[in-house]
Order: sequence, then C-alpha cells, then structure tokens
Amino acid sequence: MKKFFEEFKEFISKGNVMDLAVGMIIGSAFTAIVTSLVDDMLMPLISAIIGGINLSNLTIEIPWSLNGDNPVIHIGGFLQAIINFLIIAFCIFCIVKVLNKFIKKKEAAPAPPTKDQELLTEIRDLLKEQNKNNND
Repeated sequence: MKKFFEEFKEFISKGNVMDLAVGMIIGSAFTAIVTSLVDDMLMPLISAIIGGINLSNLTIEIPWSLNGDNPVIHIGGFLQAIINFLIIAFCIFCIVKVLNKFIKKKEAAPAPPTKDQELLTEIRDLLKEQNKNNND
C-alpha cells in the first residue's frame, strides 16, 4: 500500500500533470466566460435581429407520446451550446496558431552511423564489388 501511494505521489508531482491541472482550471474559467458571452450578449443580439424571439426558450413540442406527456425538444439550449463550442474552438485554433509561430519545431537530424554500421557498410560494399568482379 505504501508503494502505491509513493507511485501516486511521483505521478501527481510530475510537471505534465500539474500543467494539465492548470490548463483544466483555466479552461473551465474560459468556458464560463464564453458561456456568459453567448447567453448574455450574443443571444439577445440575435434575438433582436430576428424579431424579438428568445432563442434560449425555443422549443419544439412533439404532439404524440405513449404516456400522455408530450416530450419537448429544447432547440434554443442546443443552439447556444453550438455557438459556445464554435467560439471556444475558434479561440483554441487561434492560440495554437500563434504558439506554432513562436515554437518552431526542430526536425531531428538523423544520427550519424555508428562504427558498427560503418563497418557493415564497408563489408557490404566489398561483397558487392567482389560479386561484380566474379560475374564479369
């Protein structure tokens, strides 16, 4: 049991896990900002443009059901979720694009051949040359 907790402590203290935790917290805060932007600013603007229809309350009632209660599809909430997603996806795209400009990926140069590889290459070349001379 002690070994388990030591492994957990090592895992949780690694830099990548901490970076992930910070990213998750910032992402949650950013999502709250975008949700407020959509709900409090964009949707009322869209509502005003389309004639005062409150999209957040937009629903479709299905007129048939087996138990007598007509099911309701909440299209307005779904539209708001789509707008939230598109704004967040666009922001993440922009952030990644900027980061890619700052962080240039260096292509790894192939490692030089080892002495064993050089020796094997020489032996191969000598055998090719020997076979060529024997065939002539």
